[in-house]
Amino acid sequence: MESKHYNSIIIGAGPAGLTAGIYLSRARATTLILDSGVAGGQMILSHEIANYPGFESISGYELSSRMKKQAKNFGCDIMSGISIVEIDFESSIKSLRLSNGKKFTADTIILATGGRSRNLGVAGEDIFKGRGISYCATCDGDFFTGKEIAVVGGGNTALEEAVSLTKYATKVTLIHMLDSFQGFQHEQDEALKNPKIEIRLNSRITAFNGKDGLESVNVENLVTHEQYELNLDGVFVFIGYEANTDFLKGRCIKLNERNEIVVDSQMQTNVSGVFAAGDANAKRYRQITLATADGTIAALNAMDYINKLKTNALQVV
Repeated sequence: MESKHYNSIIIGAGPAGLTAGIYLSRARATTLILDSGVAGGQMILSHEIANYPGFESISGYELSSRMKKQAKNFGCDIMSGISIVEIDFESSIKSLRLSNGKKFTADTIILATGGRSRNLGVAGEDIFKGRGISYCATCDGDFFTGKEIAVVGGGNTALEEAVSLTKYATKVTLIHMLDSFQGFQHEQDEALKNPKIEIRLNSRITAFNGKDGLESVNVENLVTHEQYELNLDGVFVFIGYEANTDFLKGRCIKLNERNEIVVDSQMQTNVSGVFAAGDANAKRYRQITLATADGTIAALNAMDYINKLKTNALQVV
């Protein structure tokens, strides 16, 4: 079995994981980043990022590519499309094994696994995923050029993507369960003033209908309880996400009731030498800038932990 030791292994290659990789590898710590998908995480799905300092506008794909290149240039190893089948975080030397048989050990671990799009969980959703239902405007927006679609959600992502999708669709119906939006005022203003966007508050989709592809949705008004059918060619769902921590359930890492990783101000988990950063952490706000900040803090504290291990080893000798 192939085995290699690193000073730090980072699980997750989103903005938090890539930032941690940049800091650690630049500090000459041997570093490996592992990801089940491709580098970039949820960031790669954003068609435009306009609030990342230093860039008036940049795509999520471009920003993630730059972060990945920077980490690699400092010497960070990056592996994508991996599956972890065995973990030992409690021992002084951490270890994990991949489905391809490769085994890695490390002095420290940084968990930066991010999150995934949350489903509505209503009838027909599983049937029409990829056949009218999407969770990524950047990936699928142009498929709906000249068509009528809906966006579900009331946060920043839903508002921003509703505006973005008007570049393709002839009409965008924005459906939200509450009586007001939760996004920033600027995003609300942009959506409200767009002539292609129709707002339907206090409403929820109860079913998706169609044959070969999505043709309509059933909608319920939560105030009047009126139920009606809305003909649509597509629906984009942006109702938040769930932390990618399924592989940690039942293990030593402490999670909260929402399965988010519990950390202190230093991004330290309840297990010595294991840190966590980014959107999988228990927190209120989730932004790219906050993920990079988490990654920075986790990396600096991991580096401090590594240096202490080296000092203790020298004292023993």
